[in-house]
Amino acid sequence: MAILSYLLTRVDLLLYLTTCIALFLYWINGSKKSSAKMPPGPKPLPLIGNFHLLDLKRPDKSLMELFERYGEVFTVHFGSQKVVILAGYNAVKDALVNQADDFSERPDSPLFRIFGNGKGIIFNHGESWKTMRRFTLSTLRDFGMGKKMMEARIQDELTYLIEHFKSHNGKPFHIEIIMSNALCNVISSIIFGKRFEYNNPEFEKLMKSVDDIEKHLGSPKNVLYNYFPRIMSLFGVQKELAQTISDIYEFVSKRIKQKRQEFNANYISGYIDAYLLKQEQDQASEKTEKYFNDENLAMAAWDLFSAGTATTSSTLRWAILLMMRYPEIQKKVQEEIRAHIKQGQMPTADDRRKMPYTDAVIHEVQRFCNLAPMSVSRATTNNVCFRGYCIPKDTEVIPLLTSVLYDKTQWETPYEFNPNHFLDGTGKFVRRDAFMPFSAGRRICVGEGLAKMDLFLFFTGLLQTFTFHPPPGVSEEDLDLTPAFGFLLIPRPHLVCAKLNC
Repeated sequence: MAILSYLLTRVDLLLYLTTCIALFLYWINGSKKSSAKMPPGPKPLPLIGNFHLLDLKRPDKSLMELFERYGEVFTVHFGSQKVVILAGYNAVKDALVNQADDFSERPDSPLFRIFGNGKGIIFNHGESWKTMRRFTLSTLRDFGMGKKMMEARIQDELTYLIEHFKSHNGKPFHIEIIMSNALCNVISSIIFGKRFEYNNPEFEKLMKSVDDIEKHLGSPKNVLYNYFPRIMSLFGVQKELAQTISDIYEFVSKRIKQKRQEFNANYISGYIDAYLLKQEQDQASEKTEKYFNDENLAMAAWDLFSAGTATTSSTLRWAILLMMRYPEIQKKVQEEIRAHIKQGQMPTADDRRKMPYTDAVIHEVQRFCNLAPMSVSRATTNNVCFRGYCIPKDTEVIPLLTSVLYDKTQWETPYEFNPNHFLDGTGKFVRRDAFMPFSAGRRICVGEGLAKMDLFLFFTGLLQTFTFHPPPGVSEEDLDLTPAFGFLLIPRPHLVCAKLNC
């Protein structure tokens, strides 16, 4: 009785004990409920869930370890939120391809709301997303994605890039910024109908924003913000990100305004013009298309801009780093280039069919660098039955692309850089179903065709002109292939020597 009387006088202690008991009961009961329907997984701790099991700088590595323990489909708790992880080629293919409609949504997460606010392509939802995706794919095809028109634009930008590399006269230099600028200009020519000079102040500011966005997406504090938004907001975590998004939106909106003032329905020079034409046609026919608004245009343009810049430029940086690390592979690529492309001629997209080894090397770079290890989260569109489990509607789902690109059942030497993964015994190029750097299913990257052309033309054109070496005093074995952490696994900053071929 004395103890009870004491507790009743200590309201603070009573609240503390009550909270602890409630959390404990929630933990026990929640675990029982989830195990009855959801895929298995590690037992969550109160409040933090399974965050204690994750390396926030490389969560994909932590999830790979859980994959070994719990199998191809398992549940983790990020805070109180249940997230289903798909691991291994078979499970990812079953979900994203065989049950594509069931796994085609995006989760309604705090980070995604800041990035897209339900607009554009990447972070959009439902009918709005489907409409914008259809329009974007159609427009990209109209502007030559995979055709000669786009080939010429890439070749023009390749010429500027080669001249920049030449200006260093074989001395060491960093390629991060210039490579991003070049790829950014390719996508700029599609969106805005023009390229920018590399030293243009607005362009430089935009490129900094592109870099900042990638850092924000993968930073531990923003990962935590996604699952503990109220707590992390107390530290102002979202403010810096929101400001970067605002700067980008302002840049794109300014150009949309300029395009609207200059608009000529008889001269459609880019994605924005095509969108404005669609708006004009809908107004003329009195069609009430609610999705073709300026907000969707601004976010769609930015989605194309950011995705088309960071991923392809980072892949090309990996390609050059790997050529320095494996000079014998670089030499074989250059021998194939000399055999099939005449001196003084620029590579064309048609050359790829005649150059299986070069094609295999590019594919292996994409596989090995594992650029987007966790892809972009999906969400279930309804209550989904998958491999004997019941996954509720709106559950966040992470396709662990690392587990596909490094799947031991699909690749002979998954953790080695080996172009033979894409060659048969006679040296012919072989497509592999487990090659999923662009993800798969309904949400596969809309710019896949453009990225493939970019990679082939830039990579081939650069190796046609230069041989890449580590800087003096650095051996091939000393080159660091450990990626910098972030949403994208990009190469760490390093110096490159580009020596002109004779």
